[in-house]
Amino acid sequence: MSMDSPRRSPDDHHPTDTSELQLEIESILLKHLPLDPDSLPPLQRQQHLQYLVRNLVQGFPSRYISQDASQAWLLYWTLQSFGVLGVVLDPGNKQRAIDKILAWQHPEGGFGGGPGQAAHLLTTYASVSALAIVGRPGAGGGWDQIDREKLYAFFMSLKQPDGSFLVTHHAEVDVRGMYCLLVVAYLLNLLTPELLQGTPGFIASCQTYEGGFSSASQPYYTAVAEGWGTLLEDIRPSLGEAHGGYTFCALASWVMIQPYLEVSQSRSTTAATTTPTTTRGNPSIDYKRLLRWLVQMQGSETELGGFKGRTNKLVDGCYSWWVGGCFALLASLGVGGHAHDAGNQEHTADGNGEWDDDTDESVWDKAALQKYILCAAQHPAAGLRDKPPKGADAYHTLYCLAGLSAAQHTVRPLPARRAEIDQAWCETLGSSHQQLRRVAFADALAWSEEEGLSHVLGGSVNRVNATHPVFNLTTTHTQGIMSYFYKQTVPRRT
Repeated sequence: MSMDSPRRSPDDHHPTDTSELQLEIESILLKHLPLDPDSLPPLQRQQHLQYLVRNLVQGFPSRYISQDASQAWLLYWTLQSFGVLGVVLDPGNKQRAIDKILAWQHPEGGFGGGPGQAAHLLTTYASVSALAIVGRPGAGGGWDQIDREKLYAFFMSLKQPDGSFLVTHHAEVDVRGMYCLLVVAYLLNLLTPELLQGTPGFIASCQTYEGGFSSASQPYYTAVAEGWGTLLEDIRPSLGEAHGGYTFCALASWVMIQPYLEVSQSRSTTAATTTPTTTRGNPSIDYKRLLRWLVQMQGSETELGGFKGRTNKLVDGCYSWWVGGCFALLASLGVGGHAHDAGNQEHTADGNGEWDDDTDESVWDKAALQKYILCAAQHPAAGLRDKPPKGADAYHTLYCLAGLSAAQHTVRPLPARRAEIDQAWCETLGSSHQQLRRVAFADALAWSEEEGLSHVLGGSVNRVNATHPVFNLTTTHTQGIMSYFYKQTVPRRT
């Protein structure tokens, strides 16, 4: 190995199955680097589009039979991949998708993974997100056919005393389900204090000693003869290890419940001026430990800068989004962001892959992640993948593209944009919880791409669309469905 070769991961001269697999993957990844380091492979846009079109029009290959309960996900992954690549479906295929999704709606509320299947929070998210992309108001458009009243009742039937939610009836608690529920509640204007009661504490309790988040926590209650007793806030250990997918869902959920905390705090402050009370402090998460864990999940130079989902695990293309997408969420909370207000210069690598490190002040290596996706995550036969030598699939195609988007674009809530949206708010007759929904609406749509701050490795040929850091929908689709269900006109950005 030459002096210029990347340093391999150490095995402390005590090799294990894990360390040997790590070294094997590093060897494979390094072989995918081009001989000329200044000439990276371009994004094979047309091949990936053909892969997506084939799946959508001709149907998925037979190996996807095992994914029968995930039909909603397969469609969402495909449609959002089109969105990231900047492709709009024709009206005929849009209608086919709408009709397919509506066949998954459960008569008691929510959406299942296929016709006749039980409603589930995860497939409800995928179905509603897909409708945000292809749906429209009116007969047969999908949006007006969503039974929001039954959907809300379905959500409340899953709510647990500790603020968590079952993912479906008679099932487990999982923070991914909470994320899916909150996204749908945001998009369809279903937020209420009753729905969100206790959710901040549950989210905070899922943070592990490492800094990332696990899937759930274990609640404990005071002993009573009947019922649940009182929740013991100080005894809520997290269950399992920190994981990239759980961490994204927990952090995005934390961002989404900020309007609830803001409105609740405002009401508590007002009440305190007239009625002195003793209250516990609001739940909190440790941002410093979380940021440290996220940064440590990015692979070394021998791993081409890809992300892993857990400590001591292999890099995987899907974590380009699940972990790489977390940094924009943290930045919106004032943690680990950019100090770039002094200028508005576009930081774009040229066609030869040249990169100006002095202009990138983020805490993670965006150029390295783009390198991993371009060199290792693209399958030679189209589609994107976990890592070589694995095959492409719909799941990794979307989350690699979404991770590429997160590495290219700076999307964050802009205070001026939020003020524009908030000032344009019109009170709607018969709508409850106006203040909570007003704050949530303005917060969600204030996310905007900052002009001139894209970071595109390899030049504009590799550019993909920006995606909303919370919802993983384009800004256009997010604004379209939310403005309809909130009955608001969103002002043009000035």
